[in-house]
Amino acid sequence: MKLKIAVLFGGKSTEHEISIISAIQAIGHIDREKYDVIPVYITKNNDFYVGEDVDKIEEYTHIPQLLKKSTKVVWIKEGDKVSLYRFPMKKFGNNCITSVDVAFPIVHGTNVEDGTLQGYLATMGLPVVGCDVLSSAVGMNKYVMKTVLKDNGIPVLDCKCYTWKDYEDVDGLVEKIEKAFTYPVIIKPLNLGSSIGIKKANDREGLLEALELGFEFSQKILVERAITELKEINCSVIGDYESAKASECEEPINSDEILSFEDKYIGGAKGGAKGGTKTGGSKGMASLKRKIPAEISDEMRDKIRKMAVDAFTCLGCSGVSRIDFMIDKSTNEVYLNEINTIPGSLSFYLWEPLGIKYKELLDEMIELALKADRESHKVVYSFETNVLEGVHLGGAKGSKA
Repeated sequence: MKLKIAVLFGGKSTEHEISIISAIQAIGHIDREKYDVIPVYITKNNDFYVGEDVDKIEEYTHIPQLLKKSTKVVWIKEGDKVSLYRFPMKKFGNNCITSVDVAFPIVHGTNVEDGTLQGYLATMGLPVVGCDVLSSAVGMNKYVMKTVLKDNGIPVLDCKCYTWKDYEDVDGLVEKIEKAFTYPVIIKPLNLGSSIGIKKANDREGLLEALELGFEFSQKILVERAITELKEINCSVIGDYESAKASECEEPINSDEILSFEDKYIGGAKGGAKGGTKTGGSKGMASLKRKIPAEISDEMRDKIRKMAVDAFTCLGCSGVSRIDFMIDKSTNEVYLNEINTIPGSLSFYLWEPLGIKYKELLDEMIELALKADRESHKVVYSFETNVLEGVHLGGAKGSKA
């Protein structure tokens, strides 16, 4: 009997549209001889929808029309079984749309990739493909991620974290930053991806502009020095805490000093079906201009691939992640920039040079989720206790005892 895989995408995130592209790409490559696929679209209001057209990319040019002919659903757990039910429910007839065996989130950004959605699905006892709640949350929070990696000997650039409260005294904040760093600096929202809200500042005027942009997208921003002679290298990793392996390395080709959202997703989208998914349009991160393999020495390639695996296991990741590195060409030093726990296009293009097809990659990700679920059943999470038998609450205030 085939496993029923619910592929979830969209959500309340600035990377909502990119998630749709990534997910529909994957849906087209999942092995249908092994799995029944249930596409589940999450709106920007975090409502769940299923339907015959939910996995068709062209339908997302008119989302309100797509929702009218789709079915809003809710997740219901009944014993060990998790199902999707029509909402609102009809008084008569069967409201159960389908049961679900495995959840496969292909989502990007805040509120979905950061452990929020993973925690919701895990609470119902569903096996979840990819990183768990903790590794998802740590991977999304750039400051926490850097702290953990630095503590484990993985090189990252020194940084400072500032909040909306700091921004209330913008002159004081500028003085703090100028005291901690020399120009140029990079300003990043703490918990976003796809280069959204990132800006380089070469002077005070540029810093004020970068701060305004960064705080528009996040309550917290990260500041770090900018590498002026920069080469960016990306590497993907698949596995879990027991075993992980690295992909080929790529060198993205950006049109500016910082790889922008347009570089990643818009620049390669022209050309209709030739440059897009099976139904046309952008191929997401797969459309980015890049050199594969990257133009680096064999020694540097080995170093980056090992560092990628070390970071992946250090952060407790599972499934497929993409890890982005920076090489300072003036010193040849390598720094880990960030991890994408659910990378655009699931980085399938980085595995093809090693002979691993997209279908095989997806299958391995699902198998890793099933393995993690089997292992979770060996852990004791609750036990019987009589601690409540002798408890007497002393009036409305209760009792500390």
